[in-house]
Parts: sequence; C-alpha cells; structure tokens
Amino acid sequence: MNIPTEYTVGHERARLVDSELADRYVAHTLIGDPVMDAIVEELAPLPQDQVHGFIQAGMHGEDMAQAPGLLRAFFESPAPDPVWLDHAAFLPGVYAFQRNSVAVLSAFVTGTLIDGFSTLIAKSFVQTGRIFEDGVRRLKQNNRHQLEIFWPGGLMPYGDGWRLSIRIRFVHAQVRRLLALTEEWDHDAWGVPISAAHLGYAASCFAARTVEHSEALGAQYTPEERAGFHAVWRYSAYLMGIPESILFADEDEAVRIYQIGSLCEPPPSQESIIMTNALINSAPLVAGIEDREQRDKLVNNVIYPVSRALIGNALAEDLKFPSSRLPFALAMYRLDQRLQRIRAILKREGHKNFATLLEASAYDDAGLSYHLPDHAHAERSRRW
Repeated sequence: MNIPTEYTVGHERARLVDSELADRYVAHTLIGDPVMDAIVEELAPLPQDQVHGFIQAGMHGEDMAQAPGLLRAFFESPAPDPVWLDHAAFLPGVYAFQRNSVAVLSAFVTGTLIDGFSTLIAKSFVQTGRIFEDGVRRLKQNNRHQLEIFWPGGLMPYGDGWRLSIRIRFVHAQVRRLLALTEEWDHDAWGVPISAAHLGYAASCFAARTVEHSEALGAQYTPEERAGFHAVWRYSAYLMGIPESILFADEDEAVRIYQIGSLCEPPPSQESIIMTNALINSAPLVAGIEDREQRDKLVNNVIYPVSRALIGNALAEDLKFPSSRLPFALAMYRLDQRLQRIRAILKREGHKNFATLLEASAYDDAGLSYHLPDHAHAERSRRW
C-alpha cells in the first residue's frame, strides 16, 4: 500500500495490534471528502458573499434555483439518512451533557483537543495560522457546536446543530483545497490535508475521550447516557462528511480507532507542540479571564497540571508541557468543583453549568455565518 512516508513506522507498529484497522486508518490519510471537495471546487470562482448566500439558502431550506449544480443537488437531493440513525437515542446523551457541561467543556480543552492535536492534523491548523489569528474565537466556536448538537432536536434537519455540523464540512473541504494548493504542503509525507483518517480519529476522541476525561473531572454517566453521548457525536460526525468506513459505531469502536490511530501517527511534531500549548494558554480568555496575572496563575497552577494528569506524562513530555509540582491534580480539581457547588447552594444561586457554557461559546447577533476562508493563511483571508 502506498502510504504517506510519515506513517511508515507507525503503520507497522499498529499492524502488530490490529492489522485491518491499521491498514484502513492509513488508507484514509489519502482520502478527503470527495462530495464536498467537488462542491467547494465548483464554488471557488464565485465571490465569497455570493457563496455565503447560496449556502445560507440551502441551510435554511430556501430556494436554490440560482445556486451551482453540485451545491443545489447537495441540499435538494441529499443522501438518505443512515439506517442506524435514531434521534430518540440522542436524548440520554443530551441530558448527560447538560448536567455535566462544565466537566465536558473542561475535559474537551484540557484533554480531548490535546489528544487530537498530537497527530499530524496539527500541521493543517498551524499552516493556516487561524489558532494564532483568532484562537479564542475558534475555541468558542467549538463550544457553540457542542452546545447545539447536544440540544434537544439540535440535530434534526435545519436545527442549529445540524447546520453547524454541515458548516464544518464546508470549512474543512475549503481549507483542504486551499492548503493543497500551497507549496508548504507535503502530500507525499503527510497525505491529504484534514484527511478522513484525522477526522475519524477526531470524532472518536470527541466522543470516547471526552467521556473518559470528563469522568476523571467528576462527570457521571449511566450506560444509556454514555451510549447517547456517542450517538450524538456519531451523527454529527456523519454530517461533517466523515465516511462510515472510518466512523465509529459505538464507544468500543471509538476507543479502538483512537488506540490504533495513535499507534499509526508519528510522534508529536513541532506543530503539535505549538497547537496544544496555544490551546492551553487560550483557555482562560475563552472563560473571560483577561487579567494577565490571573491567566498565568490559572494556566500554570490548574490547566497544565490537569491536562498532564488526563493525557499522561509521556504525551505531556512529548508536547513540552511544563512539569507539574501539584500532586493529585484531578482530585484537587474535583474537590474544588464540589466546593463551588456547595457555595452556590448556600448562596441560593442557580445552576451555573449551562450558563458557563453559553458564556464561553461563540454567539453573534448576526446569526450563523456561512462564509468560507478565501486564503490558506488566516492573516490573508477575509473573516469567516
């Protein structure tokens, strides 16, 4: 099999554990999203505002008569729902997310995204530069997406979770197209930008690793809630264009894709080090903490120690995280959260979990934007 050179060593290592999945994973490093890739290629010659208008019409079920053919067909003649789709199965996961939203949000930033960006997908994000140009907004958009897909009915057609998932599919395809045109992208070494392999890996992390990490931070799930949480992410990932050949079916398969994908991936690159440390340092700004001294204290005394405890010392060392002198970081975090809940009860304050997530999410008065980046480098692209 002709695979990207950066995966040669990891692929052989992973084949000793699960040869079929290892072969399937590296094969998907050469696959993007053929349907959406063709659509963004068709849209490339058009002005961005016109593209925004066409996509907005499709997202809201409006008239698409003037839209280009592939885009019109995508919205007017969509593929049938997958046979496994069951919207009722989402509800236990929705309830669990809303009950555990602070733990889930914290786990996502300090654990799940770190897992994801330890792979070669970090090269795509660092080369675009968006994490540096608008990193806080990007994290808030991630939170907004989670909030909407874990809202009752959010993944029904034309619901905001449905729209945001499809919007991500458009963005990924556009960034894939733009990066592939640059001289910096080494296709022979890295495969396709934002490949199906990386997106399948990310979806597995978003589901399985978020549950595991959030439990370490104090979240609790029943078996039905765990299954529902994974069902939500599975369908959202399907809407994002991840092929079912690399999309998990349940928690066990999500864990397996994460494990084998981790073996296939090379050691964290310089881009992974840059991305993960930038995410850690952006987290206080997402939470609205702008005072420099407070931010530094939170990053060094809480976020880095908690992240190290979640991802493990080996990966933390690879990512150049500072050493932690804080013992029992996770136990101390859980204790602090319980004390905050007790104080809120004594002060007769309302439940803050969901309000906290709202404050840390990207909501604009103008509503959802369907603009796409028009340049591979964020500093040269119009705002989107």
